[in-house]
Amino acid sequence: IGPVTAKRIVAHFGLDTLEVIEQSCSRLIEVPGIAKKRITLIEQAWAAQKAIKEVMLFLREHDVSTVYAVKIYKQYGDQAIEVVTTNPYRLADDIYGIGFVTADTIARKLGMAPDADFRYQAGIIYTLAQAGEDGHCFLPQPELIEQTVMQLALPDHPVDPQRIATLIGQMTETKQLIVQAGYGDLSDEQICYAPAFYHTEQALATRLASLVRRPVAVEWERVLRWIDGYTAKKELTLSAEQRRAVELAASSRLLILTGGPGTGKTFTTKTIVALWRAMGKSIKCASPTGRAAQRLSEMTGHEAKTIHRLLVFDPSTRQFRHNEESPLETDCLIVDETSMLDLFLAHSLFKAVAPRTQILLVGDIDQLPSVGPGMVLRDLMSSGMLPIVRLTEVFRQAAESNIITNAHRINAGQYPQLTPTIKFGLSDCLWLEAEEPALGAEGIAHLVSEYLPKHGINPVQQVQVLCPATRGDIGTRQLNTMLQKLLNPPTPEKVELTRGGLLLRAGDRVIQQVNDYQREVFNGDVGTVARIDLQEQEVIVQFAEREVTYDYADLSELALAWAITIHKSQGSEYNVVILPLFMQHYMLLSRNLLYTGLTRAKQLAILVGPTKAIGLSVRRVMDRQRYTALADRLKEALRPSSLPEMGEG
Repeated sequence: IGPVTAKRIVAHFGLDTLEVIEQSCSRLIEVPGIAKKRITLIEQAWAAQKAIKEVMLFLREHDVSTVYAVKIYKQYGDQAIEVVTTNPYRLADDIYGIGFVTADTIARKLGMAPDADFRYQAGIIYTLAQAGEDGHCFLPQPELIEQTVMQLALPDHPVDPQRIATLIGQMTETKQLIVQAGYGDLSDEQICYAPAFYHTEQALATRLASLVRRPVAVEWERVLRWIDGYTAKKELTLSAEQRRAVELAASSRLLILTGGPGTGKTFTTKTIVALWRAMGKSIKCASPTGRAAQRLSEMTGHEAKTIHRLLVFDPSTRQFRHNEESPLETDCLIVDETSMLDLFLAHSLFKAVAPRTQILLVGDIDQLPSVGPGMVLRDLMSSGMLPIVRLTEVFRQAAESNIITNAHRINAGQYPQLTPTIKFGLSDCLWLEAEEPALGAEGIAHLVSEYLPKHGINPVQQVQVLCPATRGDIGTRQLNTMLQKLLNPPTPEKVELTRGGLLLRAGDRVIQQVNDYQREVFNGDVGTVARIDLQEQEVIVQFAEREVTYDYADLSELALAWAITIHKSQGSEYNVVILPLFMQHYMLLSRNLLYTGLTRAKQLAILVGPTKAIGLSVRRVMDRQRYTALADRLKEALRPSSLPEMGEG
């Protein structure tokens, strides 16, 4: 059955559709366009899919969508109904898109006791998982208890906090949780980890300590002579900060290079690459995102890959091929956009680094932290155990850009100098005033449909809207619906489909929302819908390097990307950025959010919103740090006599 026929059947029979196909298939003759021969084929196919049919019918009774039903069957096969009826909370662990809330709803519909231990235990694990989604690696025990109680409480079933505390103790004994004394301000508290977070954080600290403990042999006089000769030959001038970075790169096992826009991170990195080449060293370059890797490649003249591709994911083992046993073969490794590294990706990367390798981590510490858990770059810097060069001088050419000068003003807590949009051409940093979100949306519609095209800018190819959040009148969801109509409207020849609330057309800009190792597309990758095959029920998306095919069942991995969140934009640059900032999202507005969004723009940035929201963003420094202990663990691991020796590389 194709989508058109399916729509006609559902339109005719409504909620009774599955029952009609199951018990009275001959009634399909009532639907215009379905002949007896087609009914026979449908009946045969339905019988052949008996197992999935039973799962579909069972799950429909419990209000689980068809999309999830297909995923549940894919995961568990003929055991699907048994798993769901025995412990529906397994769905939250095993299947993307089915969280604790959905599993909990199914459990209650199946009549499971709301105070069952396994419900409470699933709630504790879910609360920690949610904390991970918010960037935390652990929660202090009182906070875990409080949040779990709020999550599990039902109107007629309050939850006893002491019961949760008791279960945390039991789960610690069975290794479902790891609880230990906290560090620093939390030294009087017990802190609670999901095991994967604890072991990864500890292993990352140990690995980093083992790497940086190994000295680097260097002939200082030759290095200093080379720097003098190189700068003279190229007629370049290194600032004192930049020269220090180049010198440290020669002698350090791991060096962190940070600084804002216009401070010469690119220039310094290129000089370090030239030095390493002159020393006869092999170099590999990587970045968390495809776009950032492409920029790094252009900058260094060296091939750069995403970290996922550098480490080579093996679908058969669901592990990276490069690890401790099979490290990356290189003398030097450059990682750009390091502020985007989360705990798990950082661990995968550093355990694949050979003992002999020197590492340069480049990033802007003032950007938003990683989308995933942890704040790796900030923790490495705050540990005080690693060499760091922070570039602070903004160079003359960069200082001519209002985008760059405003980024530094924002970082210093000063309101940016913005030019009204009516004065196009006087500044690369414009402002469209709008007091209310609805007016902001109208303003954005005007910008992309009239204002920017009038000034020779193609909004389909050159413009990206970046929002603080997905929800609300000025969030990515609403704006994507509007922008899709404006920038990729329906035409008779354009194929389109709607699946799970997502309307897709050929030509739509889309973003990958999860890491899909089978297809080798990763969270944040942006592509364009090349074509939609209604017959094969596939959507083909053109990403930067290749085409990727999605079955209809996997389209939940994609979202429209005419507007994306500022978080998702990290590591990317766009010719033109439109940045709506409204009090509707006041809980999310912050200095590093505005700074990150603004610095994504290469040629033109347009802020849309009231002065109140922009001012709040500038003033608010997010003081609530993520709960991580990497810095403390690194200090512990680098204490004398605490380090295992690594083999020769």
